[in-house]
Amino acid sequence: MKRIITTAVLAIFISLPVSAPAQTTGDVRLTFEEAVIRALAVNNTVERSRAEIDVAEAQRSFLLSAVMPRISIDGALTRNSIEQSFGEGPDAITILPRNDWNYTLKLSQPIFAGRRELRAYSQAKLGIENAKQGAFGTEDATLLRVASSYLALVNAGARLDIERKNIELAERRRTQAQAFFEAGEVTRVDVLRAETAVKGAQRVSAGAEQLRENAESDLREALDIDGDIEPVAPVRATPPVPDEAALMVRAAENRPDVEVAENNLRIAKLEISKQRGFWFPVVTLDGGMVNQKTPFPANRYTYGSLRFNVPLFQSGEVFARVAGARSRELQAELDLQSIRLTAREDVRRALAALRSAETSLGLAREQLQAAEAEYTQSFELYRAQEATSLDLSTSEQSLAEARRAIAEETLNRELAELRVWYAAGAIKEALGVIR
Repeated sequence: MKRIITTAVLAIFISLPVSAPAQTTGDVRLTFEEAVIRALAVNNTVERSRAEIDVAEAQRSFLLSAVMPRISIDGALTRNSIEQSFGEGPDAITILPRNDWNYTLKLSQPIFAGRRELRAYSQAKLGIENAKQGAFGTEDATLLRVASSYLALVNAGARLDIERKNIELAERRRTQAQAFFEAGEVTRVDVLRAETAVKGAQRVSAGAEQLRENAESDLREALDIDGDIEPVAPVRATPPVPDEAALMVRAAENRPDVEVAENNLRIAKLEISKQRGFWFPVVTLDGGMVNQKTPFPANRYTYGSLRFNVPLFQSGEVFARVAGARSRELQAELDLQSIRLTAREDVRRALAALRSAETSLGLAREQLQAAEAEYTQSFELYRAQEATSLDLSTSEQSLAEARRAIAEETLNRELAELRVWYAAGAIKEALGVIR
């Protein structure tokens, strides 16, 4: 069963107040699981999408009221310029008093209107389902955003560690070059070249720091946190990805946009039946009680009537309405086909991206092994003055790039896995969140 996780349950899970989750201030140590749960509890976009369900519920109640009885009271106080009576003495009947009053209590109950109200009510119930699916889709998109930002934040921390190691490589060469220069073995150029490498590594480190700030900023915005976030690297963000056929089935069953398109087709079919209802008569039961000062014909009486209206000729209006509804049905069918096709291709594209990311990560690991071996040998040769500073600089850059590639491809692989689950409409399942 598909259920929206209530704010109350989430609040208990992460120690947030139920009524209105307050903004968290100060430094926060946040695990991956806490981040995805908090996203569904406090994210404003999610809350706004859930409020749309209440709007749809109100619309359903409004349409239900159309078939319920209506009771009203009409009255008047009248001052006339003259008073008119019939008869004389005790037999006189006043038919126009100078000061007059009356009121009528009315009851009106729709009996039949071509079942148009029933069709509209059924459409409203499907509208509620669409609002729920819209909320599910917003939750999925928010989870993808939060999980991606969290993993990017963790990865940015790893990149900063890598850049510190790269700076250490450049400083190590600078120290060795300075020693050779003081011994008169090399020129000042080797020292300056090493100094340039240090500054270049520091510049790249500054860029990695900016990437971390961007990821942290996006996470703060999504989770309503004002302060620094200390992430805890998850062991594995998502479970192993199933095969393509299983993901296709999940996409057809779980994706909110597919279910919305299916509901829209049902709504379009109901619209045809609703428009055909204008060919049928409208029957209404009316009743009431009249109380008035004037005794003619009676000062108090009740009445009841069965009113009907039979359309005989409408100049093609209903034919035009039905034709328009049929065109909307065709559009809804085409939209459903397109969305199902998009869902299948989204899964295929996400799987292709995942396979590419896994291949790139494997190659990056092999590249790192080769670069480490190359650098170790180059540094030993440079220290023995059997290799130039340019040789060492080249191997140093290769090692730095290989380290960066590992961090980049690791993040790409993790994000690709998230997008596969998202494309299949099962990101909540992958993240361990009940819907």
